[in-house]
Amino acid sequence: MGTKERKLKEKEQLRQSILDAARTLFFERGYDHTSIRAIAERIEYSPTTIYLYFKDKDDLFKALHDEGFGVMRNMFIKLMEEPDPFERLVKMGRMYIEFAEKYPEYYDLMFLMRAPMKGMEEAHKEWNEGENTFHLLQSVVAECQQKGHFVGHDTEVLAFCIWSMMHGMVSLKIRERSKVITEAKQPFIPHLGLEDFVRILRKG
Repeated sequence: MGTKERKLKEKEQLRQSILDAARTLFFERGYDHTSIRAIAERIEYSPTTIYLYFKDKDDLFKALHDEGFGVMRNMFIKLMEEPDPFERLVKMGRMYIEFAEKYPEYYDLMFLMRAPMKGMEEAHKEWNEGENTFHLLQSVVAECQQKGHFVGHDTEVLAFCIWSMMHGMVSLKIRERSKVITEAKQPFIPHLGLEDFVRILRKG
């Protein structure tokens, strides 16, 4: 590896270290209580170094947001080889739970954490990761309808309802609000809930 390639690799590694530290601190402390200085201290660099890679904390948050949605969408895309759209929809539900359980910091940042979304939208007009992921779900619901499922339902509204159902179960589990459930079922409650939800969807 030449000097130029090595320097590029080192820059990319440092950028990723900044993102990893920020994601962990946002998850631990919340967005409002995490500063650029705290992120710099976590990776043992000066705050000035971080500003070489990111304009501000909002810019850093957006990069993490995009990264998380990219990981989720890539997981979903692997399911597109399933020929039956309803079975693909079920597998997407299982994959959604798997993503949340495997990447709770991403999930919290993407869907639960309070952050200056309006300001970020103004600074970043093209913020398409979340929209693209939802459209992927919506396209699968549309295929299901073409096969005779969900007759009479609005595609977009139904896709949103399905997402909301999954989000609610996963969020309650991540935020430890599922303790109202029998203790033996608590570790598996999103999976159990999904199976019941699937039975309802099959009838609809």
